[in-house]
Amino acid sequence: MFKKIGVQLWTVREFMNDKESIKRTFAKLKELGYDEVQTAGCKVPFEEFGELAKEAGLEIVGTHESFKKMRTDTEASMADHRALNTTNMGVGGFNFSTAAEVEEFIKNANTVADKIYEHGFKFTYHNHSHEFAKLENGKTGMEMLIEGLDPEKTSFVLDTYWVQHGGGNPVEWIEKLAGRIDILHLKDMAVTVERKQFYAEIGRGNINFEAVIDAAEKAGVKYLCVEQDECPGDPFESLKISSDYLRNLLGL
Repeated sequence: MFKKIGVQLWTVREFMNDKESIKRTFAKLKELGYDEVQTAGCKVPFEEFGELAKEAGLEIVGTHESFKKMRTDTEASMADHRALNTTNMGVGGFNFSTAAEVEEFIKNANTVADKIYEHGFKFTYHNHSHEFAKLENGKTGMEMLIEGLDPEKTSFVLDTYWVQHGGGNPVEWIEKLAGRIDILHLKDMAVTVERKQFYAEIGRGNINFEAVIDAAEKAGVKYLCVEQDECPGDPFESLKISSDYLRNLLGL
């Protein structure tokens, strides 16, 4: 059973521009019941960012950082992650339109993973919905990533909203990637009467999160991170709604 919940900091990106605003944001997140965070870029030095999180009682469980830096200056990128006290070195996604581009990304990602794994790190990949599009080779990008990325040295940051947006079932994909998801993004999807999909607070959309959490436990997911790319008003109010729902669901 999960004992903690986290948040992807992209949700509160507008409130993390300098040391003081980051400090205030971390304090608010802690008050709302979040104990873990995943970065979406750091606007202060990594050492300072890591220390601010530690002071607030927040564990940094992973990142969305520069893939270029991971490739061209791996040592510096590992040093950044040591300063954050996290071993999940992640990218927020990769845009592609051909199978060849996916193959090239897989090759480069595995090269990074090979270098960092021996130092205790793992490369993580966060999906959107374009990975579920069929490419010219008859496979989806997601199928290629699953087949090509080293299952021991890499992991997926599966995103429930984007799986559903791509026409998939989040529960089935969690089951399919059992043992290969360290961080699960909890993001709800709702729809207007005009059939427009939009981001919703957890429990206010149409994704079955009871089934998602159950599947996540069985699949060995380590961290749950709420993410809401766009909020109808104050992001902290949205995060409170999601926190309250999840803490009730998890019995926290």
